[in-house]
Amino acid sequence: MPDLFFSARSLWHCLKSLLVLGALALIISGCASSSQPAAPGSDLLTESDETLARKRARIRLELAVGYYNNGQTTIALDELKQSIAADPTLLEAHNLRGLIYMRLNDASLAEESFRKALQINPQASSVQHNFGWLLCQQGRMAESSRQFLAAISEPSYVDKAKSWMAMGVCQAKAGQRMEAEASLQRAYELDAGSPVTGYNLALVLFQRGEYVRAQFYIRRINNADLANAESLWLGIKVERALGNRDAVAQLGAQLSKRFPQSKEVGLFERGAFDE
Repeated sequence: MPDLFFSARSLWHCLKSLLVLGALALIISGCASSSQPAAPGSDLLTESDETLARKRARIRLELAVGYYNNGQTTIALDELKQSIAADPTLLEAHNLRGLIYMRLNDASLAEESFRKALQINPQASSVQHNFGWLLCQQGRMAESSRQFLAAISEPSYVDKAKSWMAMGVCQAKAGQRMEAEASLQRAYELDAGSPVTGYNLALVLFQRGEYVRAQFYIRRINNADLANAESLWLGIKVERALGNRDAVAQLGAQLSKRFPQSKEVGLFERGAFDE
């Protein structure tokens, strides 16, 4: 099994993958929405009811998603421009446009895209999540939390754990440790199997001096097949804070054996536990 990355530093890359899932989810839900009644008493809308413009827009959108997933960002953006030109009301296209501009580090155009998507559907939870993550990266924490909470409040939203986790990581990054603990705890309750949530919850608890509680969460990761250099290093620091010398030595040996080239090994060998 490939090593996972759990730390707040590494999670910025990890969550970008989760945001892509948000785009795909919107495409799926958008297709599914065509089977919903257009109005009370009316016939069900099916694929044949779609206009030619909407069909062209969806085809271009599907191509854009494929190119985006393959890392061909410029080609994906070109396909997306044609999708939006064919049907400017296709919410999923604006959401993906936002993700593309996030990848290109153009926060202004990314924000414009997410706002356009939310004009089309103010309750689009996946868009709210993505927008919340963008605002978090810009340090706009109050606005970011509002977007995450708006997504979470939607009853039909299935990725609540993802949004609680992202909000918790953002709060921790901003030094809001009590709020981060509450958000990550809620994410953990919804998805106890997420090592990213477990690690970041343990990290926040460690930073708050809650060593016994931090030990519970980090041990669950390090005792499974999911441990990596970062999780082992956090485990070492937690056990050291609790005075468990044997556990420190055991984790240190595992760290040195499994990840001999990692920076954490160097820190362990120097005894740099506070760096």
